[in-house]
Amino acid sequence: MGDYLRALPLTLPETPKAILVISGHWEERAFSFTGSDAHPGLIFDYYGFPPETYRLVWTALGAPWLAERGAELLRDAGLQVAIVQERGFDHGVFIPLKVAFPDADVPVVQMSLHASLDPSLHLAAGRALAPLREEGVLVLGSGMSFHNLRAMGDPRVAEPSAEFDRWLAAAAESSSEERAERLARWDTAPWARLCHPREEHLIPLMVAAGASGEVGIQDYREFVLGGAVSAFRFA
Repeated sequence: MGDYLRALPLTLPETPKAILVISGHWEERAFSFTGSDAHPGLIFDYYGFPPETYRLVWTALGAPWLAERGAELLRDAGLQVAIVQERGFDHGVFIPLKVAFPDADVPVVQMSLHASLDPSLHLAAGRALAPLREEGVLVLGSGMSFHNLRAMGDPRVAEPSAEFDRWLAAAAESSSEERAERLARWDTAPWARLCHPREEHLIPLMVAAGASGEVGIQDYREFVLGGAVSAFRFA
């Protein structure tokens, strides 16, 4: 996973003007954006890890213009939005991006999930945000395609998670219309609720998928603590 993240910038057509990250660790009643122009700080929203993991530093700046632009696009699509000036980056942002962009030299805005966790709503949000792709913004969904903390490390989840992963890959690699239809009913997939007892770590994928009309590519897959984990690119 580290190798995949470290190689990510090299696979992009150009260095992003900014990065919009949709993290599975922030939920609000309206789609919300971090609005700070300075480095907003880090939120160490995890527990029981070694002391050094609470002293990590990653100093990317915010991008108020991107927060305003994202809010404008969602508002024009009839969605409720907010800009939160004082919120920092949670670990769904700074952990992967500290590996992928260690120099912290690309501005970052984080967008929340909608508290409903409605997949169709998040696909619609992605469609509304699609113009950002042509404006030099990398739209990045940060979650996990298998996220059942109680089952991690249990060898019995290997095959069920692999079956769900195959379904997810087939959905992601479908045409944009079929992909949206299949992802909207993700909870009917084989072993869906075993892999996601609560779906907040899957929903960021919906925004990234909605933001592209291209067929998805499964460009990373391995077993992590017994569960099949994948990443998808919508170029």
